[in-house]
Amino acid sequence: MTQAKSPTSSKARGPSPAKAKTRRKAPSVDNPGKVLKRSRYSKAEVYRIFQRFHADNPEPEGELNYVNAFTLLVAVVLSAQATDVGVNRATGHLFQIADTPEKMIALGEDRVREEIRTIGLYKTKAKNVIRLSEQLVRDHGGEVPEDRDALESLAGVGRKTANVVLNIYFGHPTIAVDTHLFRLGNRIGLAPGKTPLDVEKAMEKVIPPEFALHAHHWLILHGRYICKARKPECRRCVIYDLCKSPEKEQFDAIPEVALRARAQVERDERETAD
Repeated sequence: MTQAKSPTSSKARGPSPAKAKTRRKAPSVDNPGKVLKRSRYSKAEVYRIFQRFHADNPEPEGELNYVNAFTLLVAVVLSAQATDVGVNRATGHLFQIADTPEKMIALGEDRVREEIRTIGLYKTKAKNVIRLSEQLVRDHGGEVPEDRDALESLAGVGRKTANVVLNIYFGHPTIAVDTHLFRLGNRIGLAPGKTPLDVEKAMEKVIPPEFALHAHHWLILHGRYICKARKPECRRCVIYDLCKSPEKEQFDAIPEVALRARAQVERDERETAD
C-alpha cells in the first residue's frame, strides 16, 4: 500500500516568514552607491546648515595632538586607517623625543617603528616618517612647506593629508575629505561625488565662504560622532530638521539639540542686526 504524501499547500506549511528588512549601506569611498548629480540643498539651506554647526560649536578643533607643523604632519600621516585616539597614544612619547625632522632622522627607522607599533601599517608608516623627514631637511630647510604640491611630494602624504595640514596649521580654508566627509557628502546629499576629489570640489562650491575655514572640522566631527556609518544618531543631530537624507529617522518632534542650535542662530542674528 502506497503511503499518502504530505500536503504541500501553503496553508499546510504555515505562513512564510517575513523577509528581513535590508539596511541600506552607508556610502563609502570604496562603495559610494548611487551618486546624486547635484546637492539636495539650495544656497540658503546650506547656509542654515553651517549656521547650526557654528552655533553648536563655534571653534571646532582637530583631535590629533601635535606641538608644531612637523608633528602635525607626522600625526596626520600616521592617522591613515587608524583612529586619532590610537595615534595620540602612540605619538605621546615619540613627539617628546623627536619634534623636528632632524631629531626624527637621528632617532632612526627602527626606533620610530617601535614607538608606533600599536598603529596599523606601522612598518610602512615608520619608513615614510623617516623619508619625509629627510625630504624636509634636504628640500625645505627642515620646515613644513605651506604649499599643497610641495606637501604632496613628501613620502606618505596625499591630498587629504596636505589639506589637513594646510587647514589646521596654516589656516587655509581647505576641505580634507576622509571617510566621514565622503559619507556625509553623499548620504545627506550636501556635496555628492563618486570620488573624494569629486566631493572636495563639490564642497568647495556649496560651503559659504564665511564658514569655509571650520567646515572641515564640523563635518568630520558630525560624521564621526553623529551621522555614523552603521546608524546615524538622528536624535543628537543639530541639523535634523534641515537634513534631507532618505535615511533620516522620523520623529514626532524636532530633537532638543536641533531646537537649541536653531534658537542660538536666531539670537546671533538678532545681535548682528542690533
